[in-house]
Amino acid sequence: MSAPVQTQKYYEALERLKARGAAISNDAVSIEAGSGRGSIKRSRPAHAELISAIDAAAAEQAQAKQDSDPTPELRDQVKQFEHRLDQSMDRELALLKEVLDQRLTIKQMAEEIRQLKMGRLVAVQ
Repeated sequence: MSAPVQTQKYYEALERLKARGAAISNDAVSIEAGSGRGSIKRSRPAHAELISAIDAAAAEQAQAKQDSDPTPELRDQVKQFEHRLDQSMDRELALLKEVLDQRLTIKQMAEEIRQLKMGRLVAVQ
């Protein structure tokens, strides 16, 4: 088998991996081409162009996966919900404090009324 035909089977294997959406690496291309793992070596000048194509395809695949990953959007949504929850909790705590203050005021007024009724306290006018 001559070198160009040997290299051609690797390019065909790379295209099949890309079409399937399978993980792309030197070893994956080697195995897909029917060769042994590690048969594509950076030390071989004939493989330099092939390795560049594999690296480019792997980078393209990683970018496509990153672009389609919903995680960043979900993280943003979680942050927004946490912010809204914090605002709600602050509002609830402020309202709770107001209710407690009102109860204390009512209790004090009730005590003053009781004292007035008993004649122990003189009404201020």
